[in-house]
Amino acid sequence: MCMRPFGTSKQLAERRKRAKALLRSGQSPNRVAQRVGVTVQSVRRWRREASVPKRQPKRQPRGPGRPGRLNASQCRCLLRDLARGAFHHGYADDYWTLDRIAHVIWEMFRVRYRSPSVWYLMRRLGWSCPQPQRRALPRDDEAIAHWKQYIWPHIKKVAPTRRDACFSR
Repeated sequence: MCMRPFGTSKQLAERRKRAKALLRSGQSPNRVAQRVGVTVQSVRRWRREASVPKRQPKRQPRGPGRPGRLNASQCRCLLRDLARGAFHHGYADDYWTLDRIAHVIWEMFRVRYRSPSVWYLMRRLGWSCPQPQRRALPRDDEAIAHWKQYIWPHIKKVAPTRRDACFSR
């Protein structure tokens, strides 16, 4: 079991730097290990790590999560196509469901999406799920407006406008 060597991270980094400098000057790993106070295996590992070029960091960090399967231009094209309506794509009713949108994405871009993924995609693109309004078919809007204005104020309970002061000991 390996244990962390004694010293702070800064001190350990300085020790590695000193060992690498000694290796560059041409000294053997055995000699460097004796001078720095580490094992030969550590010196050889540091030499091997120094010879491998370091990976360059990514230019721009991306956001968390898996990247989307549609790029920005494909999303714009999809939104334009969905705005034409479901009739345009051959559906009998002019409304979109997640399965219908997934099918359109497959037909346009040959990218397979499942329904939950389509939901997240559409929310990211600014679409929302419209909630149906519950209204009676024989609705009379004029009668409702009259009832709200004249009858409802007489029925509803209203708190008294002025309260008498209440005192107690």
